[in-house]
Amino acid sequence: MDVLKHLMEGFGVAFSPVNLVIAALGSFIGTIVGLLPGLGPINGVAILMPLAFAMKLPPETSLILLAAVYIGCEYGGRISSILLNVPGDAGAIMTALDGYPMARQGLGGVALSISAWSSFVGSLLATVGIVLLAPLLAQWALSFGPAEYFALMCFAFACIAGLMGDAPVKAGVAAMIGLAMSCVGLDSNSGVYRFTGGDIHLSDGIQFVVVVIGVFSISEILLMLQEHHSSAGVITQTGRMLFNLREMAATWWGTVRSSVLGFVVGVLPGAGATIASAMAYSMEKRLTDKEGTFGQGDIRGVAAPEAANNSAATGSFVPMLTLGIPGSGTTAVMMGALSLYNITPGPALFTQQPTLVWGLIASLFLANVMLLVMNIPMVGFFTRILSVPNWFLVPSILAVSSVGVYAVHATTFDLMLMVGLGFAAYLLRKQGVPMAPLILGFVLGDLMEQNLRRALSISNGDAGILVGSPISIGLWLSGGLMLLLPVLMRWRSRRRPPIGAIAPVGK
Repeated sequence: MDVLKHLMEGFGVAFSPVNLVIAALGSFIGTIVGLLPGLGPINGVAILMPLAFAMKLPPETSLILLAAVYIGCEYGGRISSILLNVPGDAGAIMTALDGYPMARQGLGGVALSISAWSSFVGSLLATVGIVLLAPLLAQWALSFGPAEYFALMCFAFACIAGLMGDAPVKAGVAAMIGLAMSCVGLDSNSGVYRFTGGDIHLSDGIQFVVVVIGVFSISEILLMLQEHHSSAGVITQTGRMLFNLREMAATWWGTVRSSVLGFVVGVLPGAGATIASAMAYSMEKRLTDKEGTFGQGDIRGVAAPEAANNSAATGSFVPMLTLGIPGSGTTAVMMGALSLYNITPGPALFTQQPTLVWGLIASLFLANVMLLVMNIPMVGFFTRILSVPNWFLVPSILAVSSVGVYAVHATTFDLMLMVGLGFAAYLLRKQGVPMAPLILGFVLGDLMEQNLRRALSISNGDAGILVGSPISIGLWLSGGLMLLLPVLMRWRSRRRPPIGAIAPVGK
């Protein structure tokens, strides 16, 4: 009853006219920022944080604004991923696997609308989880040490390699390339420059926006130029803009399962939406893809990662509010916003600042409703991108991509690197090498290395710590099963006699 009482007080804060306007504004800004490839929620929140403080907004209003931007970015990231095969952020990578093929089949509006609905369900269920389970899950998250996080990330790679059932070796090669790219730059432990070739431009490593734009945007432009020689639209569209009840029913349980999985992963500090979406996509492919249609425009492959993505983003508020530990890079920036108001997040926050905490939680409910109401009617507007002629769309994508990359360091080196990565990705895609494992390897590579080093430092170099807890052992076994399962299924299918075969005499 105390929880319901506090939640009602939080809704009183969230329903104030100023906070309602701020939540709506943040949701809209977040959607637009998420739509632009390479920006992502961290940049959106970081840009608005000093502005909110300069406007002298109350702390609860500032936090509501930043949270709405965060959730809005997760909604918006799917738009360019589905329509242009250019993920708005790392969490939207998996959405492109089936979302873009749907758009090419004339179902871009359906993919956008079902992704908006699954995003709503995922974030809504995660917000309910915050209300009911935050203290319990926060204590559970504390049992994850560096060894467990390293095992979790290896499990995520196993999921990716396993879901590429027809090309697990190529998926593994792509992941290794991504891991190698993440090693470029300054070694944070020793201070030594690694794999830079003596070039000062690589001293900070390869930036995420350069990789994602090069690997997805530039290679997609090259594929467009190869496949389309007329001035017709790159993708055709049908008259239907919204999903129907049959499609909603087909994706419902997958959406719920992925939402729960995403919330659990999101509670783990640093795990993030990228791991959650990869694991959810892999889980749904294993459970429901009997026809082998995932990766070819299956609507279930759009709903699952979007639900997990948004659920994980919302779940990342749990460690921030209850433990004072950022659950993601974006919540780390939001913790910086709290420090501007001399507020320290942690276990005492629920008792010392109940208005702030429950006002934020209530605003998450409202922001999700606002985003659903805002995004569904805009599906028709977004899909108009599909009717843009090839001669205009290709230069436009190139211009937006180039501006986004140049803005990182304001150097032409990043532009040349973007083009080089784009040509390399184009050649790899022509050979059937998937790009999702490459990006996952690049995003998680630094985190894997840091957690491995911390684990080995704790154990004085004893690798046994990596299998020293039930959690890590369970994750290693699950990862091995994910890798072996496709092999066993192919072996079983080869041994099974064809239908209608004549049984041997005497059998």
